[in-house]
Amino acid sequence: MGRQNRKKMPEWQALGKHAVKMKKLHLRDLFAADPERGSRFAVEAEGIRLDYSKHPVTAETMELLIGLARACGLDNEIERMFAAEKINETENRPVLHWALRDFSGRAVQVDGSDVMPTIRRVRERMAVAAERIRSGCWLGHGGQPLTHVVNLGIGGSDLGPQMAYQALRFYSQRNLHFHFVSNLDPGHLAETLRPLSAENTLFIIASKTFTTQETMANAAGARAWLLQHFSQETALSRHFAAVTANPRAAAAFGVATENIFEFWEWVGGRYSLASAVGLPVLMAVGPERFTEMLRGYWAMDNHFCSSPWEKNLPVLLALLGVWQINFHDAPTHVVLPYDQYLRRFPAYLQQLDMESNGKRVNREGRSVDYATGPVLWGEPGTNGQHAFFQLLHQGVHRAPCDFIGFCRSLNPYKDHHERLLANMFAQSQALAFGRTQEELAAENVSEALLPFREFPGNRPSNTIMAEELTPDVLGKLIALYEHKVFVQGVIWNIFSFDQWGVELGKSLAKKILPRLAGDTETESSQDSSTRALIEYFKKHSSK
Repeated sequence: MGRQNRKKMPEWQALGKHAVKMKKLHLRDLFAADPERGSRFAVEAEGIRLDYSKHPVTAETMELLIGLARACGLDNEIERMFAAEKINETENRPVLHWALRDFSGRAVQVDGSDVMPTIRRVRERMAVAAERIRSGCWLGHGGQPLTHVVNLGIGGSDLGPQMAYQALRFYSQRNLHFHFVSNLDPGHLAETLRPLSAENTLFIIASKTFTTQETMANAAGARAWLLQHFSQETALSRHFAAVTANPRAAAAFGVATENIFEFWEWVGGRYSLASAVGLPVLMAVGPERFTEMLRGYWAMDNHFCSSPWEKNLPVLLALLGVWQINFHDAPTHVVLPYDQYLRRFPAYLQQLDMESNGKRVNREGRSVDYATGPVLWGEPGTNGQHAFFQLLHQGVHRAPCDFIGFCRSLNPYKDHHERLLANMFAQSQALAFGRTQEELAAENVSEALLPFREFPGNRPSNTIMAEELTPDVLGKLIALYEHKVFVQGVIWNIFSFDQWGVELGKSLAKKILPRLAGDTETESSQDSSTRALIEYFKKHSSK
């Protein structure tokens, strides 16, 4: 049942008929009919409140959506993931990011071996390394403490630790400075290194395979930069650490064995923050705070596995997304954290969501005839209000939003936080209810301006709130969205844990590179556009 054609399922068809009826209703109507709607369509769990009352749903809608999830076999798929079955079928791997933050003490078997002792051992080694940095005991070759840490990674090996470092910067040790280099563009590495000194800089090379093109090119650049200062290569071992599933390659690069931290093939890059990929975050905030974040993840994992779906935060978020994407033709989704510390959270979620569910074939390899993952984007409030909210309010595109806010600021100053939250609440209110021409006329707006000043409203949004941005809450938020993405993948009958779509461009780039370097033998294999672009580059690059 779990893998049958989704659009032919009676539960899917029932939702389609229901959507036709619901499209005739405005959020104004739904709120007018139910004075308690704001609390009736809200759930609070694990210190997080989800208000989804500003979605065009009724109790019947939610029953139908939960019925679809049940018919798609969601309960069984959750059990399979947490039983360490190989649900990443195209790569024949289990999906065990949840094991990285499991504090239950149970064994997790992969090919006959319990992986939990290894996870704990790596985490303990990470904590030791972090304390060496934080205490000033990790000295560079010249005898100075290492106070600048440069993370070299890309994708999940960059977006995860960079996002979490920014999110938890309030809790970080301020005499340590963390930098993140991902882009193959040499300007990224050059501008990062320009103000730094080799004497007190540590590089962390984060690459599962230790062959990632961008990361290894930047690692080579970092090595060359260090060698401009240190005359002997043996000096470099004090200035490099590695996070990888290929420790042999890291050692061959020159990383000392004690500075190599393992992670595993069963951890997808975009789900790897809780692994050794989070080493710079652990160094910044310390083992205790890092463990708090992991326990936040674990709390949300337990909530996801044990809570009834009508009160299950990840399941509700996922179902509301399916409702908008598949039954209201909403191709994008906007994440709006009203907290500057979470400014990289939308970028982090872009990879999590779009790399996981940006798929066009189902689990049987057949093309799907319905929309899957949305285009996800966003910026922190109130910045976004002065950039793209015009489109959200009066544009022709339907863009459901997640507003994320906190009751207390980590940096209270006068009434700034109250102003920030007032804007967040007001924006979700304006999206939902808009402003009619009758209301505008009553405010003496001229008739000529009525069409321009009208807000249609009926634009859906969720509001997610917690008391304060702590490491625990950050872990819960990340896990909330991880499980949301997983649930949607189940409902769409796609594999969420592979990412074959990133491979083609990589392989083509390897064929083009020799041509840029002067090899003429590959010319005939290129299309006319690519040949012309290559020739333009060669003609002008030497000037």
